[in-house]
Amino acid sequence: MSNTVKQAAEAARSRSSEVMGTAKSVQGETVAVANDFLHTPWMRAALPFINGGLSGMVATSVVQPVDMIKVRIQLAGEGKAGGPRATPLSVTREILASGKASDLYTGLSAGLLRQAVYTTARIGFFDTFMTKLAVRAKNKGQTVGFAERATAGLSAGGLAAMIGNPADLALIRMQSDGLRPVAERKNYKSVIDALSSIAKSEGVGALWAGAAPTVVRAMALNFGQLAFFSEAKAQLKTKTNWSSNAQTLSASAVAGFFASFFSLPFDFVKTRLQKQNKGPDGKLPYKSMVDCFAKVAKQEGILRFYRGFGTYYVRIAPHAMVTLIVADYLGWLTK
Repeated sequence: MSNTVKQAAEAARSRSSEVMGTAKSVQGETVAVANDFLHTPWMRAALPFINGGLSGMVATSVVQPVDMIKVRIQLAGEGKAGGPRATPLSVTREILASGKASDLYTGLSAGLLRQAVYTTARIGFFDTFMTKLAVRAKNKGQTVGFAERATAGLSAGGLAAMIGNPADLALIRMQSDGLRPVAERKNYKSVIDALSSIAKSEGVGALWAGAAPTVVRAMALNFGQLAFFSEAKAQLKTKTNWSSNAQTLSASAVAGFFASFFSLPFDFVKTRLQKQNKGPDGKLPYKSMVDCFAKVAKQEGILRFYRGFGTYYVRIAPHAMVTLIVADYLGWLTK
């Protein structure tokens, strides 16, 4: 599919050149200006961030319903060891029964804002770090190793998560609002409404609630996703004769699995911390990331952290695939 699109793009460029051939001097100036603009130092530095944000937003639009189901599964049975086990099917039925199909897209505005901030930063930082590492390795007559890829992924994930935490918090609040009693629901109209409401009622600092597990989760996810994607693609390129598309899809699937495995426990705790509200006694259920880990393990069992792994993988893997494929394609278009 990607090759077909690329061929169409090349054909369109060729046709454009032929049609404008009668005005070569004007065309030459126009192309030169366009190329100069794309290759200015500040634009070259900005493109990884722009491409990353756009690719993340496209991916989120595709997998938002799965993310909604994942959050509801993580919040089901809070504080209880037993009880009926929430499944993707049962959660979907519950959401549809209490509203309409569009409820699966609750929090989409927050999800898009999160991608515009978080994915823009993480992919932009990762590409920037990798470019610098590649130049340094080339000067030494070496290649970039897995340790360097992992360091770049961890650093990019941590920095991006801290910047994007408010949007992430708003997404969780919007998706969990339907679980509250009708009289207590906030009924957020949009991500801006959610952010302003939280800041007014709980303080601006509350927008960074759950920042610790969010940062750790992002570092774990990026370690699994970006580092393993980069490594898997490099290995497939040298050890197989597969097409570029097959290599990208296979590397994305591998990256999605490791990203899910390493990050799910932290994603679980992040969801619990960002959803929590003060009880009648004025206290929050969890004091910190460590306290949440301890209480969930004691009250609900250690395996609760991996509840919904299948749903999480179905959310992470396609998101990784769409994000990385779109980012690769945008990178090709703007090279």
